Amino acid sequence: MGGTSTGPRLPGLERFNTAPAEVAENALLACCDSLRWARRLAAHRPYPDLASLLAAADEAAYDLTPDELHQALAAESAHQPGTDSRAAATALRAAHAAYESRFGHVFVICLDDVAPEETLDQVLAGIRSRLNNDPEDERVQAAEELRGVARGRISRLLHGLGGSPMAYDWPAEGIGPGPESPESVDSGRPDSPYVQV
Repeated sequence: MGGTSTGPRLPGLERFNTAPAEVAENALLACCDSLRWARRLAAHRPYPDLASLLAAADEAAYDLTPDELHQALAAESAHQPGTDSRAAATALRAAHAAYESRFGHVFVICLDDVAPEETLDQVLAGIRSRLNNDPEDERVQAAEELRGVARGRISRLLHGLGGSPMAYDWPAEGIGPGPESPESVDSGRPDSPYVQV
């Protein structure tokens, strides 16, 4: 993918473009657990800018088979959010159980634009609303939410912003901006302000 970028220089993208294929694939698997998706994105490097990479990520995600989508959704179950409130934790567990019983996979919602104090309300409202979907409509909605989560994780990965709920040990030649960057203090797996319950 040639061409020039008019956007700001992004050291994380440069490192992603030049990293060994296995390192790039592992970084991408931290964003969406689909091996074919990760391999496809890694194979099409270099990307001229973040927007091109995100567009390619969306395109690759649209091509996931139902089994691959189910696998990627299943991997999200490892990312359980915490809450200080016993009542909230109980409500989240009950909502999750109802959702998973109905649809056979975990609930995923992208909350990149939601303030942290509104997260719980948004998640519970999302589950209640989506429980009314028929299974095919919900599969489409879950896939869209997963794409949003992956996009946010890729963006944070390339900007060097990790997250504690999904700690990931990058190799020394990892993808982030590098030790010279103040953004690279947290070398964790790229998180997303989404909640899977």
